[in-house]
Amino acid sequence: MKSLLSSIKITINDKIYHKDPESSDLGKRIISNSITLIDEIGFENFTFKKLGQLIGSNESSIYRYFDSKHKLLLYLTSWYWAWLEYQLVFSTTNISNSKHKLETAIDVLTRTTESDSTFAHIDEVILNRVVINENSKSYLTKEVDSENKEGYFSIYKRLIKRLKDMIIEVDGKYDFPHSLASTIVEGALHQHFLIDHFKTITDCNEKTLPSVYFKDLVFNVLNPETND
Repeated sequence: MKSLLSSIKITINDKIYHKDPESSDLGKRIISNSITLIDEIGFENFTFKKLGQLIGSNESSIYRYFDSKHKLLLYLTSWYWAWLEYQLVFSTTNISNSKHKLETAIDVLTRTTESDSTFAHIDEVILNRVVINENSKSYLTKEVDSENKEGYFSIYKRLIKRLKDMIIEVDGKYDFPHSLASTIVEGALHQHFLIDHFKTITDCNEKTLPSVYFKDLVFNVLNPETND
């Protein structure tokens, strides 16, 4: 999978940024260090001034790439969902059995993130923590409807649609495939958050992984076709 991913450029909606951060060394440093800084101090305390101090660049240079920290967060979360989508596609593309394909998809979408050397300037493990803690702040805003119309969340929605299609392959009569797919994707983030911060209100832990819970949930509500 890594050899296949090495030839792929993750593409983000160009309305989110002024200048593609992938196009320059400074842009890549902005992305890399913003992930680290948000992870360390949280999105609320994160500012372009602090980021500029960290990378040794003027605050104004960051504004050449993004007009706000909200747009930067949208970029980071979009990049994460695109990266996860590629992993999902490559992990399931040659699986013919629909139940096994869905099981594999759930594993990919709910597992603990590991580093991927394909993208040297992005630490996926740290980015995963940022998404777990900050993802909801990218869309819980008054501008969400207009930003949705601009396609800012298209990658996230496309990922959920892929999972929805796999659910339908297993049980075409199930009435709530979109809801189940979005529950798995969002629920995975929530369960990892609970493991880290509210251990007493989840049954998931280092031994009982979120993937175990979600596969139990999914295959207790679906009725797999018998012709696989």
